[in-house]
Parts: sequence; structure tokens; C-alpha cells
Amino acid sequence: MAQTEGLDLVEIAPTANPPVCKIMDYGKFTFQQKKKTHDAKKKQKVFHVKEVKLRPKTEKHDFEFKTKHVERFLKAGDKAKVIIMFHGRELSYTHMGREMLEKIAEAVKDISVIEQPPKMEGSNMTMILSPKQ
Repeated sequence: MAQTEGLDLVEIAPTANPPVCKIMDYGKFTFQQKKKTHDAKKKQKVFHVKEVKLRPKTEKHDFEFKTKHVERFLKAGDKAKVIIMFHGRELSYTHMGREMLEKIAEAVKDISVIEQPPKMEGSNMTMILSPKQ
């Protein structure tokens, strides 16, 4: 029947009893499957992680400037990774870095969610913020 219609006989469920086959144009079927997967990739949302680096002794104006950067990243739909870098003796003042991260989180709490709370990674303290849905 498939040869007379110029189509292909495709085995759908080989493990079924009896096996299930379908008469179809296999080339057209594979093209439609590729098109479906391509459309699914096109519709998915891609998050970029933008970084902002600070030091524990960052002045007030610079701190506000960096906070505005974080706010801009979140409004654009990207995640923001805030990094406090400690050097030398600054490592004994990690509480200052934690306070800075908490101030940033407080400043952007209406547009963001804390995805990863402040955490020490070597000589850096990091926090990741993601935009609210």
C-alpha cells in the first residue's frame, strides 16, 4: 500500500504486540520534527549573568553607582552577580562585605529575588540576584 501511494512504511512501536506501523512521508515528518525543536529553542528565555565587583572600602558614591548598574541589569531581565573582593588584611573584615551585599539586596528588593545569599568563595564574597517574575 505504501509503495502504491509513493510513501514510506514507518515502524512506530516495535515492542508492541503486534508491532505498530504507519504509512507516511518520512522526509516530511523529519523536517517537521526539526522545525518543532527549532521553534522551541527560539521561545526559551536565556539568562545572562552580569557581574559587579566591589571592595569592602568602596566609597558611598561608587557604591550607589554600582547599585544602579545592578538595578539596570535586573530590569533588562539578566541575573546580577555581586562580588566583594578582599585583599590582605581586609579578609578579617568580612562583616563589612556582608553588610554591603545586604544593602544592595535591600536597594533592589522590589525588582529582585536573592537566588544565592552572600557566601565566601576564597577571598571573594558573592551573592546572586535574579529578576522577579
